[in-house]
Amino acid sequence: MTGAVAIAEEQHRGLLDGIGAARVGTDRLFDILRQEALYDRPIAERHRIVFYIGHLEAFDRNLLAPGLGLEPFHPEFDRLFAFGIDPVGGGLPSDQPSDWPSVEEVRRYVRTVRDRLDERLARQASPDQMLHVALEHRLMHAETLAYMFHQLPLDRKRVPAQAPQPQTQPVTPRMIDIPAGIATLGLPHSKASQGSREAFGWDNEFEAQQVRVPAFAIDAYNVTNGQFLEFMRAGGYGERSLWSEAGWNWIQSEQVRHPRFWISSSNNGGDAGLYRTMFDERPLPLDWPVYVSHAEASAYARWVGKALPTEAQFHRAAYGTSNGERDYPWDAETPEARHGNFDFHRWDPVPVGSYPSGRSAFGVEDLVGNGWEWTSSVFGPLPGFEAFTFYPGYSANFFDGQHYVMKGGSSRTAAPLLRRSFRNWFQPHYPFVYAAFRCVEN
Repeated sequence: MTGAVAIAEEQHRGLLDGIGAARVGTDRLFDILRQEALYDRPIAERHRIVFYIGHLEAFDRNLLAPGLGLEPFHPEFDRLFAFGIDPVGGGLPSDQPSDWPSVEEVRRYVRTVRDRLDERLARQASPDQMLHVALEHRLMHAETLAYMFHQLPLDRKRVPAQAPQPQTQPVTPRMIDIPAGIATLGLPHSKASQGSREAFGWDNEFEAQQVRVPAFAIDAYNVTNGQFLEFMRAGGYGERSLWSEAGWNWIQSEQVRHPRFWISSSNNGGDAGLYRTMFDERPLPLDWPVYVSHAEASAYARWVGKALPTEAQFHRAAYGTSNGERDYPWDAETPEARHGNFDFHRWDPVPVGSYPSGRSAFGVEDLVGNGWEWTSSVFGPLPGFEAFTFYPGYSANFFDGQHYVMKGGSSRTAAPLLRRSFRNWFQPHYPFVYAAFRCVEN
């Protein structure tokens, strides 16, 4: 066996092991829910939770089975659990719990899909690209499910063991000057064709392009709950000039008066008494990053006379150096717990500036972990974009001018998704995501 073949086989086994570990992770996530919550719909735009129990396996079966020659054993469930709902979609779903099969039926389907896929994968290779897609799809849903479950009443969840909050010192908001330089967005097709695990990317991550970024200044830390509270107390939600037309219409129609994760202590939204974590309610943590929609982040940036960074500016601040670029803000080391709040170590944010080992070459903090970061860049294809032939709508369906790029990662973002080229995206009026932000001056 040649060295190249041995490496390829090791990578293939690693992917299969990764899928197994990710299954354990999502199973444990469902286990935090009480039985009576499994037919709840914690976010109106999304499916009921029971759908997602079946969806993860239906996705894997529909993706991998054709190449493995597996015949369908439950075509109805293969279709029923095939597709999720985009929060921009055409109206809210109106199905009832009685419209769904029993949890026992769904879990029996899940076990059978896993058994049949695993039996075939043990003796027949599936392309690594397909296995990467299956793995990362599941890891992304592990985060999506977390922010869905976050919206459930506390008595619908069981509290697992949790990591203690780190001991940190208070920080002072400041801006850091970033010199002009090159930012590389995306991955080159040539690297991906080499087949290394590190070179996998979704279709929207190709083709690589270099962008010349003029000098700018950026917040050293994410905007905190305390800073956003000042915006709220100053009447930011009532000042029309701070909002786009669509943003203003949204906050008026939905009566948005504070971030979704806050619980207001007054009728007029002039203050916030409590913060909703995954498993409790506590006094508003002023030094945590504020989680808000893109519309709210943009309004705050206008209020302070600044702007949200572009995707290229984020890259320059996060990965740039005085003479090149890094794989991660801290350099080339594999992401570890000391670098940031990510990879499922915690359920909630921590104070900004808690991970000095993760700061960028220019001294910017928390660029990976503790909250995705909104940019001002509309989600669209990079030059040379080619849709996956086996999943053509994954990205292209969202090149509609109505979604914005997010970078970085949250406490519930898996380590493989922390790569420099990864691009997340959401529409601007969706307030449930673990999304923070920081501002720039150009």
